[in-house]
Amino acid sequence: MSIITRIKNVFSRAKSADLIGVALRQQSVSYFVKGSEQNSCQTIAANAQPISSVLTQLLASTPLSGQCHLVLSNAHSQIVQVDKPKVPKAEVNAALKWQIKDLVTIAPDNMVLDYFDGPILSGGHEKVNVVCVAKNDLVELVSTLTDDSLQVASITTEEFAFASLLPVQPEAVLLVCQQPDEEVNLLIVKNGQLFFSRRLRGFAQIANKSEDELAMGVTDALSLEIQRSSDYFERQLKQAPIQAIQVLVPLKHEAFLARKLAENTNVDVALFAMPNGLEDYRASAAAIGATQLNFMEPDDNG
Repeated sequence: MSIITRIKNVFSRAKSADLIGVALRQQSVSYFVKGSEQNSCQTIAANAQPISSVLTQLLASTPLSGQCHLVLSNAHSQIVQVDKPKVPKAEVNAALKWQIKDLVTIAPDNMVLDYFDGPILSGGHEKVNVVCVAKNDLVELVSTLTDDSLQVASITTEEFAFASLLPVQPEAVLLVCQQPDEEVNLLIVKNGQLFFSRRLRGFAQIANKSEDELAMGVTDALSLEIQRSSDYFERQLKQAPIQAIQVLVPLKHEAFLARKLAENTNVDVALFAMPNGLEDYRASAAAIGATQLNFMEPDDNG
């Protein structure tokens, strides 16, 4: 899979059949091992260390073997939506690098990017979503996670890791999701494809809010962003109205948040149901999603 880049058959072949999802965050690293005999999940706090140091610490304390699927946090990747370049398919990535250079903080000569098709707006206007990371950061992360028994099989973003947890179904679902201490993501998934994604700002510390604080402004602000996203999906993308909203926000008052969101909409709102046996690992959903066989990906762009 190649949401950002596909690293395949470059490093030593892994000897284990385990699938390992490693999700980066600003203040910690979460990993999930989907083993042939049993699953395991753990989070390691960064304690102000660079993330690469945390990964080194992880591998030293818990030797991992198998195929590693790395999930980049919002702090490690940038996504922008632009018009699709009118060039041959083989030249799209190169054209996009210069098209987005003033929209991101990464210099073109240090940029690794990939794209997935965006919505076709009214009038047939075609967009693409460009995901880019700093090459030097990516090389450091991959090098740290690679040894004789561990192979980096894919690199993706939070959006696709979360979306991979949803079953393929014809009805559109809006997923409100978050990794601890990261910003909230709004995703709309339909027919196994990510139709819409939006990274919200200002909600990273939502887990620290009391029920009163959630009720006095936070929920209303989040509801407004959900409504804006739903309206865009219906009016601009000409899609049928969303029938379900699911919440996967790992905080103590998650059920209260879902109930308050339900009060602000006519759409069904429910807590997202984790895969069997993994309900206790809601905070590590991104790492778990990276190991799912139905990993969400749009048409292969090369």
